[in-house]
This record gives sequence, C-alpha cells and structure tokens, in this order.
Amino acid sequence: MHAESAFVRRLNRFVQLSRDELDGLARLQSQRRTLKNGAELSWQGQTGHRALILHAGWAYTYKLLPDGRQQILNFCVSGDLIGWRSSLFRSSDQACTTITSAVVSEIRPERVRDTLLRWPRLAAAILWSVSQDEAMLVEHLVDVGRRNASERLAHLLLELHERLGVIGLATERGFRCPLTQDHLADALGLSVVHVNRVLRRMRERGLMAYRAGRVHFDDPAGLRQLAGFDEGYLDRAGWAGVVNPLSPPDDPSAI
Repeated sequence: MHAESAFVRRLNRFVQLSRDELDGLARLQSQRRTLKNGAELSWQGQTGHRALILHAGWAYTYKLLPDGRQQILNFCVSGDLIGWRSSLFRSSDQACTTITSAVVSEIRPERVRDTLLRWPRLAAAILWSVSQDEAMLVEHLVDVGRRNASERLAHLLLELHERLGVIGLATERGFRCPLTQDHLADALGLSVVHVNRVLRRMRERGLMAYRAGRVHFDDPAGLRQLAGFDEGYLDRAGWAGVVNPLSPPDDPSAI
C-alpha cells in the first residue's frame, strides 16, 4: 500500500521514510471517504474542521468575498495535504470543494499533533509539503500581481504538469485536466472571455492545446520561455537520497 500511495510518494520526495514511519502514516490515512464532484470539504469560518489528505481526484481551495465573488487559491491533486495549517486554527480561513469525484481522509487536529510529536522525521516531511504549498501561493500572488494573462496561464499549467509528474499522472507532453475556463479565470484573476482568448492564442502559436479535458504541450520549451518558468520553487527533489540531518540513525536506541 505504501508504494501505491500518492501521498507517500510525495513525502518520499523529501526524505525516505522508514518502515515505522510508513506504518504510522498508513494508520493516519486509514479511514477514507469517497465523495462526488462538487462536495464541500470545508468552508470558510468553519469550526471543528479537520486536516485532509486527498488520495484521488481534484479539488480547489478558495476565499469567498461577501458579495459571492471567489478567488481560487490553489488546485489540489492526488497526494496533497489540505488544510493542515488551518486545522490548528479555531476556524478555517478558506474553503475547499471537489472538482471531480475524490477519495479523502479526514484527520482530527489532535491526531495531527500526536503524529508530529511521535515521528519528527515524518513531521519534517509534512512541514516540507506545507512549505511547498506556501511557495506555490507566492507564485500565484506574482501571477495575479505582475504576470500578464498569457504568462499567468502558462505558468499555472506548467506548475500543474510538474506536480502531476511527481505522482505519475503526467506525460512529458501533457496531462488530463478537469478544470473549466471558469476555474482558470477564478484562479488567475481574469474573465472567462479573456481565458478563452489566451488559450486560442496559445494554440494558434503552436505552444499548447486544451481540448476534451486534456492539456497537450506542443512546444514545452516555448511555453516555459513564455512563462519564465523555473520549477525550483517546487523543490521536487527534496532531501531524499542525499545525506542530511533527517536520515534515520544507524542505532535507533541512541535517540
């Protein structure tokens, strides 16, 4: 089960987890729920909310304004943690809804705390995952603040491609994508008309195409150049496979 878990695969990018840590992780995510598309996983201002692990499917996190407008903060894919930071707050500072059918584990805040205290290396791996999410939010802020419409869209799709590649859900040339132009507009601070125009322009330039729920990169290098995309902020390699202070000790009794 460990090898097939997108969540485990993602954390193992940071540091190779021991069998004991993997067993603890398996127990943490053992209770799973299957949800339909459009299911509300959490809502803004919710109390008693829980941290989530998304095992399969897509979801998105967002902030809702009083007049009903929404800003999508991030798209969540298999293996992602959702709401781990806000689960330590009294109320949730954002909402989350599924885009497709999804499988999730809900984890009570006290279990999050106990896990972090019992397995420090696992806690570090989870902190790395949460920090990666924060790095993505920084890039999304730059998207809406400084990049033009074509750069925004190209950057977001390249980021999704990198993330999906880590868990084996992308090929060199593209990936399946359930996002609508409304989703893209709400994430990028654009109108749906503008998103449609940008997609058409990219297709005409031979950079990429988005049809029938699939993103296909015709010119990956050209798209990266357009976006100024540098995947370093995603830290795909993590610390796995290198000597580091989080390596398990040769003698566990020495701890």
